[in-house]
Amino acid sequence: MTQVFQGRSFLAEKDFTRAELEYLIDFSAHLKDLKKRGVPHHYLEGKNIALLFEKTSTRTRAAFTTAAIDLGAHPEYLGANDIQLGKKESTEDTAKVLGRMFDGIEFRGFSQRMVEELAEFSGVPVWNGLTDEWHPTQMLADYLTVKENFGKLEGLTLVYCGDGRNNVANSLLVTGAILGVNVHIFSPKELFPAEEIVELAQGYAKESGSRILITDNADEAAKGADVFYTDVWVSMGEEAMFEERVKMLTPFQVNMDLIKKAENENLIFLHCLPAFHDTKTVYGKDVAEKYGVSEMEVTDEVFRSKYARHFDQAENRMHTIKAVMAATLGNLFIPRV
Repeated sequence: MTQVFQGRSFLAEKDFTRAELEYLIDFSAHLKDLKKRGVPHHYLEGKNIALLFEKTSTRTRAAFTTAAIDLGAHPEYLGANDIQLGKKESTEDTAKVLGRMFDGIEFRGFSQRMVEELAEFSGVPVWNGLTDEWHPTQMLADYLTVKENFGKLEGLTLVYCGDGRNNVANSLLVTGAILGVNVHIFSPKELFPAEEIVELAQGYAKESGSRILITDNADEAAKGADVFYTDVWVSMGEEAMFEERVKMLTPFQVNMDLIKKAENENLIFLHCLPAFHDTKTVYGKDVAEKYGVSEMEVTDEVFRSKYARHFDQAENRMHTIKAVMAATLGNLFIPRV
């Protein structure tokens, strides 16, 4: 039997089958258990990993670094000021150089095409740490967290609130549809997901039995919710849109009134972080002074409530990224799923 993951890149969720995504989620849980019990798992002993960051990060950088070290590999961080990627050197040329020096490459940046070119020309597995279109490593952590809380994924209902056109919304919608999770996008009409993303998700939903709902109606969105999920209102590089987004997205804030509409005391709240739930940051103070809002995509009450699982979710970035790297680069026997 052949190993289904060996040598593959992880660029977007749509490139993997339901069985493959479920395997990676379960493998993540296994690696998390090994970590908690202090059992060594150096599946990448002697490997070198390049971490390319056009966009800054806390969780993605920390997760890839610790995951690589736990697996016995050496991670090398290359930030925007350390490399000439796309500036003085083409993506193709950079990929060919790094592929001769490193065994695997992580990329976090703007262009999906760039991460695809890195995979095309490097000759080694490439892992998408975030682009403007997709956020696949985040999805494994998100759905692992959901499964840890409910013991299953199929048939659950996840409600994403906010900008329905960003990378997180795209990924939640498509990944949920693949996995049999009902996904509701609660967003203003102007920010509904792109038609091609909805069509892609609906295609997967027909196979998995999941239900897709795109709405700007809070009662419709919250009905039957098991998971509420939100993200920042303004993504990196879009700061000029702040005033517009605050006005547009305030009605889509995750607050206790919205939580109560679900009528489910067992529901959980997720956020991929950072979250602007108070004014204890320079960013939060600035927004409060300029636009008069002290809480944005989620209220402090919800963020600190019994429903909150976002710090579990953040930790799970490490375990799921470890699973992806070990499966695609390690000398493990993983049967075809």
